[in-house]
Amino acid sequence: MKEYDLIAIGGGSGGVATARRAAEYGARVLLIEAARLGGTCVNVGCVPKKVMWYASGIAQALRDAPGYGFAEVAGRFDWATLKQRRDAYVERLNGIYAGMLDKSGVELKRGFARFSGPRVVEVEGERFTAPHIVISTGGRPALPDLPGAELGIDSDGFFALEAQPRRVAVVGAGYIAVELAGVFHGLGSEVSMLVRGDRLLRPFDAMLRDELAAQMQEDGIALRFGTRARALRRQADGSLLVDCGEAGSLEVDALVWATGRQPNTDRLQLAAAGIEADAKGTIPTDAFQNTNVPGIYAIGDITGRAELTPVAIAAGRRLALRLFRGGSDSKLDYENIPTVVFSHPAIGTVGLTEEEARKRFADVKVYSTRFTAMYNALTEHRPKTSMKLVCVGADERIVGAHVIGDGADEMLQGFAVAVKMGARKADFDDTVAIHPTSAEEFVTMR
Repeated sequence: MKEYDLIAIGGGSGGVATARRAAEYGARVLLIEAARLGGTCVNVGCVPKKVMWYASGIAQALRDAPGYGFAEVAGRFDWATLKQRRDAYVERLNGIYAGMLDKSGVELKRGFARFSGPRVVEVEGERFTAPHIVISTGGRPALPDLPGAELGIDSDGFFALEAQPRRVAVVGAGYIAVELAGVFHGLGSEVSMLVRGDRLLRPFDAMLRDELAAQMQEDGIALRFGTRARALRRQADGSLLVDCGEAGSLEVDALVWATGRQPNTDRLQLAAAGIEADAKGTIPTDAFQNTNVPGIYAIGDITGRAELTPVAIAAGRRLALRLFRGGSDSKLDYENIPTVVFSHPAIGTVGLTEEEARKRFADVKVYSTRFTAMYNALTEHRPKTSMKLVCVGADERIVGAHVIGDGADEMLQGFAVAVKMGARKADFDDTVAIHPTSAEEFVTMR
């Protein structure tokens, strides 16, 4: 049985970050991964998703071009070409990840890992042990249990599409659903969203979700609230008939399930190591990523907290610092984590929503603005940009910053630093605006 200082199970962003940082601190590290390096984010998540988002944005820019004096451009889009170039980019990233592990001195073992004891991991008959084991196996799409569900595709299947479907149904209301719906529509598909409830992006600030819904509808995406897909049936011409119960039926060429994800823990044999998990497979941890078994840790999506790539990376690096560099208090602060939804238009958000702030604090003041960004002053397509600052107390400490509109994805990072540092509204007011930008509205709201 081979011995290491740290074993990381899972070669996604969190596992790779933990392994590399621990090796840099002098630990002997083994990383185990059966599939492509980079995990969901690199292969079927953030990275290829944003490539598609960029493509959709370029399509919109071509439609906007006449407003700036360009002759109308009949840009013929080829899905297969984009897929080929996108997949090649992802493959290069897989190689870069392998190179980073090798350069850091991390040993890579290919195969599926499972526990055979509290400190023992087995991969295809080979056994490994370490005083510290990190589980970072991520998650996968969850499909509903209904007749014909297998005829639809999930977000992984979206990236496998060889051709663009003309008519698409997207089932779901979360960030994956709105992102994929926006990409399909932007590239020319006819899109319907089947939303079980009465709103999109339920955990987000009301301003963001309402503005996004309004813009998606104005752009021509059919939002069918209060609608469930009850069954799917393949028709003779290859199309799908979606039974929506009392809401009628819908005929599409493809249906995408964006109805949630589940942890990749079912094959790990957690019980063999005494590791506790809930019925869904989520592994609970304390603030230091400790599971119930000393020396075994969990990071990333499998913990059910802030399922974002940078969160897994940050948690893993802090864990490595604590274990191998004496950082006894090193842990990730899960408060004020910024995030972006690559919808159309994009959303950036950090901190508390207005509703959350009013539940938590007695003295809440909100500043907001809504305007047409300068870029759209000359275009026929005129989406609105909306911003909100949520402040508390007599000194108006900013506990939430929210924006939807062009550039939201890039502008939020800097403002997130300010919110994390405890900035007050007066600090924003005292900052000279950069003009003309949309971002300046964050420091000029009254």
